[in-house]
Amino acid sequence: MQKINRNVVLALLSLTSLVFLLFQLCYYKFYLSQKNGASFSKVRGSQSGQDSTRWHVVRKFLGLISSHNIPVYLIDPLILGLVDKDIEQIRSSPDGPSPECKYFCAPRDFTTFALLDKTWKHEVGLFRTAEKMGFQWLKIINKDPRLDGMDDLSGMEIPLHYIFKLASHAIHVVIFYERSGNFLWHGPLRLKQHMDRKFVPFRKLHFGRYPGAYEKPELLLVSIDDLKVQIPKNPSNFLEEMSHSRFLECRYREARAFFQLYPDDASLDAVEFRKKAKSLLHLSALTLNNLGVKFWLSSGTCLGWYRQCNIIPHSKDVDLGIFIRDYKADIIPAFQKAGLPLKHKFGKVEDSLELSFQGEGDVKLDIFFFYEEDDHIWNGGTQAKSGKKFKYLFPKFTLCWTEFVELKVHVPCETLQYVEANYGPEWKVPVKMWDWKSSPSNVQDNGVWPIDEWDNVIQIY
Repeated sequence: MQKINRNVVLALLSLTSLVFLLFQLCYYKFYLSQKNGASFSKVRGSQSGQDSTRWHVVRKFLGLISSHNIPVYLIDPLILGLVDKDIEQIRSSPDGPSPECKYFCAPRDFTTFALLDKTWKHEVGLFRTAEKMGFQWLKIINKDPRLDGMDDLSGMEIPLHYIFKLASHAIHVVIFYERSGNFLWHGPLRLKQHMDRKFVPFRKLHFGRYPGAYEKPELLLVSIDDLKVQIPKNPSNFLEEMSHSRFLECRYREARAFFQLYPDDASLDAVEFRKKAKSLLHLSALTLNNLGVKFWLSSGTCLGWYRQCNIIPHSKDVDLGIFIRDYKADIIPAFQKAGLPLKHKFGKVEDSLELSFQGEGDVKLDIFFFYEEDDHIWNGGTQAKSGKKFKYLFPKFTLCWTEFVELKVHVPCETLQYVEANYGPEWKVPVKMWDWKSSPSNVQDNGVWPIDEWDNVIQIY
């Protein structure tokens, strides 16, 4: 019998070992990995297994929520930013296949969706199915601020955020609630003491650091990377909203403490004034919103919101602020068309502009225009009989949303500094005798209008 060549035997053994190793890898990849959700095969057009993982996790999540009839929509800013560049192409071919994984394979640790609370209620079954599919999940709850008020500060707990994790990717579901101001609100993401703070990179999440306020979006069903998903019909508008969505809740506890020291005026005159002031504020907001002019609660109206979550009954007017850069010549005719005649116009666009409109009865609307300097912001005032000018200085501030008398409206985010600048450290104490020329803490003389300009800068109707 021929002697067997040792090299041939070694080669055969090596080949057998290699085949067995390949079989093990394939078995793990195509059976065990799918069963445990640990890894995924590549999706067409992706560049790496990690890219593929993101796509497959999103696909499994969409399958999960579809099986439970949960109408989520995509609000992930990174993906919407990419989609917005191709929105016309995506709209024109909602069912067309994608040549490559361009959107859901983009590098990121999570994908963000939104869910309207009233559209779905059966979370227990969802979690059970999610676990069977290999997902881990986390539910973040907190008190419902919509139940807060002067007499009820407890608030039932409601779900604010869900997080589903599979393999190395997470799905963040932000729960949106309707508020009485006819807008959508989401709460902050605050972890309870016992929760795993390493479950996902929470600091990277786009939603949850602050509460947010949004208009109700019109949705569009599209196909992205061969996955059917709903998105805001105008992604760029949503992304713009997102960048200015921070929401401040009214300080109900502090307001209740205030009313314990200073009982609220419940007289018929006070009730009637608040009713008229609320109506005037709603009409003013509608008028300015239609013009696309950004405004905020200012002066006494801002103080009333911050201190007592209501309109101050002895203030006798509604005060709004507008940056002079947002001024439009259409403002006066728009208010007059809305049934609010011009009461006075002081100053000019270049300096100390102030408008006042007459509302119902003796309630008036004052609009103060604010001018930005390097280190502060100011608005002006004018004394009609003398032509004296006054300047009111404020530290620089940004704008946040809030809900006030059933209206979504802006207030300075740095509200305390804003209020203290105007009313001083004793702003918590009600003052009924108020002189706009001397009482504010931030007022200073600003010269006198030249007499030859009076006809232009001092107009009373």
